[in-house]
Amino acid sequence: METRHKILLLDDDADVLTLYRDVLSQLPSQPEIHTATNGARALALLDAEPFRLLICDLKMPKMDGLQVLSIVRRRFPELRTVVLTGMPDEEFRSRAYALGVDLFWVKPETQQNMKMFLECIESLLEPGNEDGFRGIQSKNLMDIVQMECLSQSSTVLRLTHGALVAKLWIQNGELMDAEAQGASGEAAFLRILKWKSGTFENLPAEPQHPRNIQKSVNALLLESAQAMDENQSTEPDSIEQQDHRKTVWRLSALTREGADYVVSVNAQGVADCCGMQSTEKMTRWLGLATETARRLGERLEAGPLSHIEGQNLERRTLMLPAAGKVFVVGWPLEAPAEELLERSKQLIASWDS
Repeated sequence: METRHKILLLDDDADVLTLYRDVLSQLPSQPEIHTATNGARALALLDAEPFRLLICDLKMPKMDGLQVLSIVRRRFPELRTVVLTGMPDEEFRSRAYALGVDLFWVKPETQQNMKMFLECIESLLEPGNEDGFRGIQSKNLMDIVQMECLSQSSTVLRLTHGALVAKLWIQNGELMDAEAQGASGEAAFLRILKWKSGTFENLPAEPQHPRNIQKSVNALLLESAQAMDENQSTEPDSIEQQDHRKTVWRLSALTREGADYVVSVNAQGVADCCGMQSTEKMTRWLGLATETARRLGERLEAGPLSHIEGQNLERRTLMLPAAGKVFVVGWPLEAPAEELLERSKQLIASWDS
């Protein structure tokens, strides 16, 4: 008997969960639909049984969608991920792609868009579909490139934006080269990403075309997101927007540096984290380690704690006091040990800026 795929739908709005559970039940493959109203519950379900696809909202209390995706990327690398959001924000779109999501989709408002959404989800469930997401011309350019790479396509994308014309060379799902406005390679691709509208067509692949882009698509999307940070609007944000932007920036910093998580605890014992599901055990350990180091420093007359380094079977960990807080930074095992102290200090120095 053929095994049905499992989809986990995460949204803090119960009405939205009910709506999309009914919508996804219309998929031809008849997947099992599971739901969660918060990030902690979603991660517990993912730990308990294998899922094929996670569909995740962005704006949620306590642990927002970007933090969930950051954890999922590390703990469940084979899981397909889709952002389903009501926020058509280019910055959040590029952040999500930089975290490795397979698809960023603004919640459909028309029957045609809903049909496209279902076609995309079905394609993600069945990776053998060679047609991928071809022909969905209403999507953002980032979406189109991500879709072509996801489906392991070999093609040349010809893009037009008014009088401007550009080309992207994709071979076996890898971005090989770009040309636009007299530029080529990475510079051309980053320039093309600024286009907000236009048309595209698929031309035959050119497998002999030289490779002038060495970075992954997600790495380039992250660079684009960082450029958006530098040029972002000067209009004041609401407190909610400020909090969400801080989360976005922190996840960007983690991705850029290659760290798994950062946890900080202030003098009042209040924890703040990014990239970690729960901080309770870490907070208790930090309090105990800090007090032990303080007593030892006094007994040995060795002065204040500089840092503590450790390693287990999963990652390397550094504990450092800074700016009235105690920080713990988690790094993957393959990260070069001799660089981690300085890299941790640099990450922490800009954490609350």
